[in-house]
Amino acid sequence: MSDLSNIPAQDQEWPGRESELKPKADHGHDTWVARGRLEGKRALVTGADSGIGRSVALAFAKEGADVAIVDLPGSDDLEETKSLVESQGRKCVAIQADLRTAEANREAVETTVEALGGLDIIVANAGFQMSHQDISEFPPEQLHRTFETNVFSPFWLVQSAMDHLGPGASVIITTSIQAYDPSEVLLDYAATKAAANNLTVNLAQTLGPRGVRVNAVAPGPIWTPLIPSTFPEKKVEGFGTDTPLGRAGDPIEVAAAFVFLASDEASYVSGSVLGVTGGRPVF
Repeated sequence: MSDLSNIPAQDQEWPGRESELKPKADHGHDTWVARGRLEGKRALVTGADSGIGRSVALAFAKEGADVAIVDLPGSDDLEETKSLVESQGRKCVAIQADLRTAEANREAVETTVEALGGLDIIVANAGFQMSHQDISEFPPEQLHRTFETNVFSPFWLVQSAMDHLGPGASVIITTSIQAYDPSEVLLDYAATKAAANNLTVNLAQTLGPRGVRVNAVAPGPIWTPLIPSTFPEKKVEGFGTDTPLGRAGDPIEVAAAFVFLASDEASYVSGSVLGVTGGRPVF
């Protein structure tokens, strides 16, 4: 793992780049120990160009899954994630799409099914956040973007995949510690993550009779490009040191939760939110 106990002040242009992070984040390329838990599975991971999404895609590939990865058009990091997945001997399809419409989500699902031959795992990880110091600074277009990305997209993604998800399939939505301990500077983002928790529970009830499990992962302060590209430099300095463990988390530490929930080890787990927060409570 990286030493994330003393992150220095820094900033990036949104949405940020992995190559500019100081220190570098651990995505599990050299540290993940695979056990074949997802052998033969086919997964769709959104928000996969960097950070948590990249680690999830790589961990899934190491565990034996073929993976479709989705991120915004023009993302250079998406091709790097694709190369990492393919380096594990797994099939990978990279999809550039803005998932803020129902049609874009439907097309992402259709492309995945066509390329991989089916769909067993959905990871709705695409997210948007931008911090502001005062409620008056939140522009209307930001609220629309935050809710469209963080709430509408996961719903549309699952809705589009209904006919492809059979018994044993798994849906995992990325929520956040912000759903339980909201920050004023992330007012809209925190609200979307609380909504995502509710969506997770409701989808679990809806899809349970089909044998499809639906869960969520709520990360705490995880070191990804989203942090220096959406927070002021002073907020980035020492990021994560306010947790009981005294540091930020690496993306691969979150990916472990996704692997568990996607695997048969979690065959009786549905409607749950698994916190990966460095000790901050999620209840």
